[in-house]
Amino acid sequence: MQRRFERKLIRACLPFFLLIACVAPAAQTGPVVQVDSVLTWRHPAPWFGGFSGVEVNADGTRLTAVSDRGRVVQARMLREAGRLVALEIEEDAPLKDADGKPLRDKMRDAEALARDGGGQLYVSFEHDHHVARLSPESGVTTPLPRHDDFAKFEPNAGMETLAAHPDGRLFAIPEGGGPASDDFPLYAFDGSSWTITAEIPRRGPFLPVDADFAQDGTLYLLERTITPLGFRSRIRSFDLTAPGLGEETLLTSGPGQYDNLEALSTWQDAAGQTRLTLLSDDNFFVMQRNEVVELILAKPASEG
Repeated sequence: MQRRFERKLIRACLPFFLLIACVAPAAQTGPVVQVDSVLTWRHPAPWFGGFSGVEVNADGTRLTAVSDRGRVVQARMLREAGRLVALEIEEDAPLKDADGKPLRDKMRDAEALARDGGGQLYVSFEHDHHVARLSPESGVTTPLPRHDDFAKFEPNAGMETLAAHPDGRLFAIPEGGGPASDDFPLYAFDGSSWTITAEIPRRGPFLPVDADFAQDGTLYLLERTITPLGFRSRIRSFDLTAPGLGEETLLTSGPGQYDNLEALSTWQDAAGQTRLTLLSDDNFFVMQRNEVVELILAKPASEG
């Protein structure tokens, strides 16, 4: 009886399957995302973990990361034939205020990291929502002026995303939407004040967790959502000069495919390929891991 039902179901669905098989796939216009490496980063120090922001240097040999427990870490990236195989910590320091005093409790909740063209690092914080200059060697942070909106952010839904544009401006996106919009306001800092320059469209349940600009000015946005089966990640790209921001979805992961990816940095390898380096926040929970994922954005086959 069950087999007859299965045969009837197949016959009923066969025309639909044939139709799908006959439809040519749409031409790929955006870059093709290739997973180059996935590894777990381990270290015995009790402060190790909770990474929420990352910056990789121009040749992919070193990274700087910040954690939501108030630590800045510098590490060497070990590669074999260009592929990331391990990381070795070289320096670390607790995050401090402008007077050199260690940040405490929720005041140390660093969420994102950005490096401008001159090499200056910036870090964003939740709870006490602001952006600050960062000295990675000492851990000292010097706050920048704040936008009035920052005080309105929810305690744990603030400055998750920070990116430095090639023209020198800093851009930030809060995890929560703006006061009067379901979309996400894009704040820009010109060296003296913050203004809202655009709104990033909200698509589904995903929320912004980090972003970075490539050398050509493309903004890559990492987003995350949580499902009963695990975390899901999405990466979208934007051209801030294009109508509609030139939005493209490059990657959407399945539930549990990756851990809690929260940090993103983009750089260009020796072959001229754009690479995205992602770090996960393990929340200092034994069932999670500090995962490092490296992706390559390759040209579509039609352009090869």
